[in-house]
Amino acid sequence: MSLGPVLRGVRGRAGFSALQVARLHVTSRWNLEYGWLAFALGERTTKRFTERSKVFTVDGNLRSGKGKLAQQIAQQLGMYHTSVLYLRYFPEADVHYLDRVTGDGTILDSKFSGNCSLEKFYNSPKHPDGNSYRLQSWLYSCRLLQYADALEHLLVTGQGVVLERSPYSDFVFLEAMFKQGYIDKRCVEHYNEIKHLSLCEFLPPHLAIYIDVPVPEVQKRIEEKGAPYEKKVSPAYLQSIEDGYKKSFLPQISETSEVLQYTTSEAEEVEKVLEDIEYLKFKKGPWLEQDDVTFHYLRLLVEDKMQVITPTAIPYYLPEVTEGGLEADKVYHQYKALPGRKFGPGYNADVGDKWIWLK
Repeated sequence: MSLGPVLRGVRGRAGFSALQVARLHVTSRWNLEYGWLAFALGERTTKRFTERSKVFTVDGNLRSGKGKLAQQIAQQLGMYHTSVLYLRYFPEADVHYLDRVTGDGTILDSKFSGNCSLEKFYNSPKHPDGNSYRLQSWLYSCRLLQYADALEHLLVTGQGVVLERSPYSDFVFLEAMFKQGYIDKRCVEHYNEIKHLSLCEFLPPHLAIYIDVPVPEVQKRIEEKGAPYEKKVSPAYLQSIEDGYKKSFLPQISETSEVLQYTTSEAEEVEKVLEDIEYLKFKKGPWLEQDDVTFHYLRLLVEDKMQVITPTAIPYYLPEVTEGGLEADKVYHQYKALPGRKFGPGYNADVGDKWIWLK
C-alpha cells in the first residue's frame, strides 16, 4: 500500500485508501475520538489553556542549531519538544516521518515514502526524474501532518509545543530550489496551490524564532558533522535558503506571529532567549480571535489526518509527482502485503496482535 499517491495528484486515488487503511495517528479505537458528542457534553479547550499553551517554531539554515535551541526552550519552559520524549514522541519531519508514525515504525522502501531521496537530491539536484520536487512536496506534507499533530496535542492537553521548522516556513526551500534551477516554475505553482488549500484553516505559530548563521559557517558545520552527501550542497543553494528566510518568510510570518532573531552566539545564550520570550505579550495573530467553538472545529480537523492531507492531492497533472493508476495500484497492494499494514493497528495477526475478534 502506498501513501505516496496521496501526494501525487490526479492518478493518486489509491493513496486515499492507503491512508485510511494505515489509520494514520489513529488507534484501533478511532471511533471513540473526540467529536460533537463530547463537545455537547461539555468538553472545552480553553479551560486547559495556560500562558504556556503556545506553538513555537525554531527555524534556520542547515546545521544552524535549531534542534538544540528548540529542545532547551521546551525543557526550560516545560513545553513539548517534537524530538524529546516528554509525553509523546514526534519524530523530526523527514522523508520517513510517515513510516515512523504508522504500522510498527519500520523504515520502508522509498516507493512507500514519496518515491524521493534526500541523498539523491544532494548528489544530483537537477536529476531529470523530478526527484527534487517530489522530495519537497513530500516533506511539505510530512511537516503539515506533524504540525497537525502538534496542534492536536496543544488542544487536547493544553501543553505548549516547540517544533523545528513548520509548513509555514517550508517554502523557503522551494524558492531556493527554483532559484538554483532545480525545479520548474510549474512546480512552484503547484506547491503554492496545495499550500494555500492545506493551511487555510490552520493557525500559525505564536512565535517564530530564527537563528541567523552565515553561509560560510553553515558550510563549515556541514564539513565537520554532515553526512557525505550533505557536503555536496551548493553554497549558492544555502545562500538562497538564507535569502528566502530573511526576505520572504520573516516578513510574512511577522504579520501573524511574534518573531525573534538571533545570531549564532546569541542563540547559545538560552537564558537570554527565555527572557526575551517572557517579555513577549502575544497580542497579535488569529489565536486572539478563537473561542471554544472555533477550537472545536480546529480539533476536529487536526484529529482527522485524512482531511488534513487531502488538499495536497488536488487533481493537478504534474510529471514530477503524477503516478499512473496501474503503478499506484501495484504499490498500494505491495504496501498492504507488508507485515502489520493490511489492517488498522491492533488488528494484524501477522505481527502478533491478539484477541482481534474481541475488538
